[in-house]
Amino acid sequence: MIKTQDLSVSYAARSALSHITLDIAQGEFVLITGPSGCGKSTLAYALSGLIPNSISARLTGKVEIGGLDTQVNCLSEIVQQVGIVLQNPSAQLFHLCVEDEVAFGPRNLGLDESEVRRRIDWALKATGTEELRKRKPAELSGGQKQCVAIASVIAMRPKILILDEPTASLDVLSTQKVLETLRILNEMYAITIVIVEHRLAEVACMASRLILMKNGQILMNGNLGMFLSDLNLRDGLGLRRMANEPKAAWETLIQSKAQSLKNEKPLLTLTHVSAGYNNSKVIQDIDLTIYPGDFVALVGDNGSGKSTLGLVAAGVLKPFSGQVRYLDGTRPRPGLDVAMLFQNPADQLFTDSVDEEMAFAPRNFQVFEPEQHKQILEETDLMAWRDHRPMMLSVGQQQRTALGACLGLRPRLLILDEPTLGQDWGHLQRLMDFLTMLNEQGTAILLISHDYKLVHHYARHILLMKNGRICLSGKPRQQQNIEKEERVIYETLNA
Repeated sequence: MIKTQDLSVSYAARSALSHITLDIAQGEFVLITGPSGCGKSTLAYALSGLIPNSISARLTGKVEIGGLDTQVNCLSEIVQQVGIVLQNPSAQLFHLCVEDEVAFGPRNLGLDESEVRRRIDWALKATGTEELRKRKPAELSGGQKQCVAIASVIAMRPKILILDEPTASLDVLSTQKVLETLRILNEMYAITIVIVEHRLAEVACMASRLILMKNGQILMNGNLGMFLSDLNLRDGLGLRRMANEPKAAWETLIQSKAQSLKNEKPLLTLTHVSAGYNNSKVIQDIDLTIYPGDFVALVGDNGSGKSTLGLVAAGVLKPFSGQVRYLDGTRPRPGLDVAMLFQNPADQLFTDSVDEEMAFAPRNFQVFEPEQHKQILEETDLMAWRDHRPMMLSVGQQQRTALGACLGLRPRLLILDEPTLGQDWGHLQRLMDFLTMLNEQGTAILLISHDYKLVHHYARHILLMKNGRICLSGKPRQQQNIEKEERVIYETLNA
């Protein structure tokens, strides 16, 4: 189905892929992984025909998709063979209604309306987005947008489906639904699946082959047992352990306990806060107090209101009612008192280089410190990329750039909205260890995430949101035995 011969891709002077020769047969389920910035997304773009037909990049060598040469055949022909779900779902959603979004592809295939309706219903049910049918995509949460993007692609029933980190913004239930849909597409419809992922456990038992990348080249191409048996290789590349994410609800993973009162002044207080968009409430009657040095995780299903609460706490979104007060009753100053890393890093990147991006705010407020600037570049592992344009980097590198820009003013409260996108565990752990050091020095952190491992490894307190309200407050339960879980997965794959 897919063949590449001596494939190389570069953006301007930067090489992204180097001499890749690869065959993917019809009906395969292939998992592509590797450290952040290794070229995974670029390979996905090349295998889908977006490079060189839509994304500006120089391609040498050859890519064939279902017998079509991506440098000879036009994109309108290629998309009848292959569909792709991008890391940033907003980039491929443009209709005013979810139902119209999902219908767009099938209608452009010239299908009759009855078949279009059947495909809409099937795709929405498969991704658990039936209740969103009449909603505006722009008003959905990041995880909901991801599900809608997947629905819009699978509704076209492509012969090949490529997905770039499809579970990064999904809650446990949505992840299970999406992966079960992919399994059915692969097993019942013989659709070839190529999935780029950092979270390996969710996909490991479904994939027939693993492709491991490093520095734009294929380091390993074989079964997952080969990869699992080489723990030094995995740890050396900073990749995640293969431990399973728990299938249980968050309620069972949190030990209910009221947050103890502190003698010091609160850093940020939200009192009876309700907020949303276009006069529609997303969060209701929120009471929240954050103290200096707190490390709080905000968890909950897609669409529960976590990002909206983060925007209100950051001073970016004005509430409908209630009060948001910083320290002695003042309003928080976005960026200075409270900084927020958005789900989509492209929303907060605007300069011509990584270096300039991280230095912009400190220089603007005349508090730039060269040594602190250098430390942030080093901790985000972007020193070698400091002269590059942020929009030319991988999504993971863009996210670290945006985080570095947030840290430049040393805010008293840092809000992280799904910081795992595009990040291998090595980079993520290094960043979180740096943030833990700042936390120990008094910086408060509010972590918004679906990632069980990240939350339980770093947060000291957890808040669970449901239907726009905080319904449970407590601390993480004892972590499960990761090594034992990994051993079980290894034995299952090699049975």
